[in-house]
Amino acid sequence: MVQLQPSSKPEIIYPDRDGQPMSDNTQQFRWIVTIKENLEWLFAEDPDVFVAGDLLWYPVEADNKTRVAPDALVVFGRPKGDRGSYKQWEEENIAPQVVFEILSPRNTTAEMNRKLLFYDRFGVEEYYLYDPDLNSLNGWVRNEGFLDIIEPIHQWVSPRLKIRFELSETELQIYRPDGKSFLTYTAIAQQAKESEQRAELAEHKAARLAEKLREMGVDPEKI
Repeated sequence: MVQLQPSSKPEIIYPDRDGQPMSDNTQQFRWIVTIKENLEWLFAEDPDVFVAGDLLWYPVEADNKTRVAPDALVVFGRPKGDRGSYKQWEEENIAPQVVFEILSPRNTTAEMNRKLLFYDRFGVEEYYLYDPDLNSLNGWVRNEGFLDIIEPIHQWVSPRLKIRFELSETELQIYRPDGKSFLTYTAIAQQAKESEQRAELAEHKAARLAEKLREMGVDPEKI
């Protein structure tokens, strides 16, 4: 009987972290969270749009060195759900179609050039790079097989996301397809609180009106 020898091929580990911080300062972090969370909100009703922030993307099986962690990414055609990393070969080989990067003072030109080449090589359709310190936005869209610079970027509408980019004098504004602006988490929470307060006020007014009708001998339930 021939005995099978155990394979000496080591198991390939795909780390979930690259040892780099998610952000270098509060401004960069705020923009990352704002873009990621508003994209989550935008596609909340679509079960086959996956949105993530600072998630390592491995495009090639058996290669744990070729990887990148976009500040935000969007994948159409993949289900929502938690992931330690995005292993493309486990995701029907679908690459993220849209990625975002937010610059910090620590980012170098060489680093960002490498990321552009990475996104171009591995099939990203749209890439947006925002520098909040300079209030500068650059974008690339896939054209004839390559990522091509978007000019002009002001008032540009994303082919995939249908969101619109507008550069004001102070900072980037991003608008949903319905025309509403992307909001910070604090602004979203404030809107929710105000909506709840309006609902409580309306309920209180309705209760007072019902009580007055009863005093007049009118049953509000029969109106």
